[in-house]
Amino acid sequence: MVATPNHLHATQAITALELGLAAVVDKPIALSTREAGTMLAAAERTGRPLAAFQNRRWDSDFLLLRETVAGDQLGGLFRVESRFERFRPEVNTASWREETPPGAGGGLLLDLGSHLIDQAHVLLGKPQRVYAEISLARPGAVADDDCFLALEFPGGARAHLWMSTQAPSIGPRWRVWGRRRALEVWGLDPQEGYIRAGGRPTDPGYGGPDGSQRAVLTEGGEGGAARELPLPAGRYGDFYAGMAAAIRGEGPVPVPAQAGRDVLAVIEAARASVATGRVVTPDFAGAAG
Repeated sequence: MVATPNHLHATQAITALELGLAAVVDKPIALSTREAGTMLAAAERTGRPLAAFQNRRWDSDFLLLRETVAGDQLGGLFRVESRFERFRPEVNTASWREETPPGAGGGLLLDLGSHLIDQAHVLLGKPQRVYAEISLARPGAVADDDCFLALEFPGGARAHLWMSTQAPSIGPRWRVWGRRRALEVWGLDPQEGYIRAGGRPTDPGYGGPDGSQRAVLTEGGEGGAARELPLPAGRYGDFYAGMAAAIRGEGPVPVPAQAGRDVLAVIEAARASVATGRVVTPDFAGAAG
C-alpha cells in the first residue's frame, strides 16, 4: 500500500511491482498522466496487480446513488452536483498537502478532486469538455484550497464539482437530477471519521448510519412529493476483499490504475482551463501512455 506524499507514489509503486509485489496506490496515483503511464507499463511488464485506492466508491452516499441510478429511480441523469466542503480558514502548516505547491503534489484538486472526478467518471463516463476555477483563497496559501470543475459528458449530461476549505455554509454532498426525480444527500460518509477516532472496520456496525447523513428523493414537478431514503452502510472493506481476490488471481483489481490515470487527465485539463480561460478537452489518448 503506497500512501506516502503524492510525489513519491510513482517511484515507490514501480519499485514494489519490480520486487514482485502487488501495489495499491492512494489517490492521486501519480502527479501526471505521464508518470501514471510509466506505472501501468511497469505493471504490464511485471505481471503484478496495480490498483488505485479510490475508496470513496464505497461511501454510503455513493452506494445509494449508484443503487438509485441502477434501479432507474431518477430517470436518465443530466446533472450531477457533488461537493466536498469544509470551513478551515487558516492554512494548516503541519499538513504537507497544504504546505506543498500543486506541481509537487499538494492542494485540494489532487486530493479531494481525485475522489469527485472518479465518482463522476463512474456515473457518467469520461468527460469530453472541462472548465475549471482553481484558487489559493487563504492568506499564505501555496496550494489550491478552493476549486470548481464543470464537466460535460457525451450525450449532454453535466457534472459540477466543488471542493473547498473556505465554505462557511456547507452545501449538500450530492444534488442529482434525473428526468423524473432528484436525489439530494447531506452529510459525509462516517467511515473515515470512525476510523480516525480509533474504531476498526471489524467493529460491529462499522460503516452504518450514525445520524450525520440524510438522503431525500423528490418527484419532479412543482410541489413534488419528497421522501427520505435509508442510507446503506459504507463498505471500504469491499475494496480490500476485491484486491485480495485479484492477488489470488480470482478477479480484476477493484479499481484499475487506468481509472486513476483518467482522473489525472481531467485534472490536467482543469489546470489548462485555468491557464487559458477556456473549455478544454481532456487528453485521454495521451494519458494512455
